[in-house]
Amino acid sequence: MQHQITIEETGERYACAETESLLTAMARSGRRGIPLGCRGGGCGVCKVQVTSGEFTTRAMSRQHVSADDEAERCLLACRVFPRADVAVKVLGKMSRAVCSPRPDPL
Repeated sequence: MQHQITIEETGERYACAETESLLTAMARSGRRGIPLGCRGGGCGVCKVQVTSGEFTTRAMSRQHVSADDEAERCLLACRVFPRADVAVKVLGKMSRAVCSPRPDPL
């Protein structure tokens, strides 16, 4: 089943199957709202906060996602699989580079 994923900072929306991580579906769709890293739950680059929706997760590095983070739905997008439409806010070190407005070309 496909669900709609919304990246709040950029307004980007894309489809994601329940068998696909939020990050994999974003990359496949050509979107760039969440920074790409190792894609395996170890680097922390794709950290997001799930602000709405239902999902499941796979194992993530406790170095980047503490139990408190997990309780606050702050997770790694590469390890989050939607069960309904989901909205996320981008967190982490690279969020400014990805979510900053781009200057208009002259």
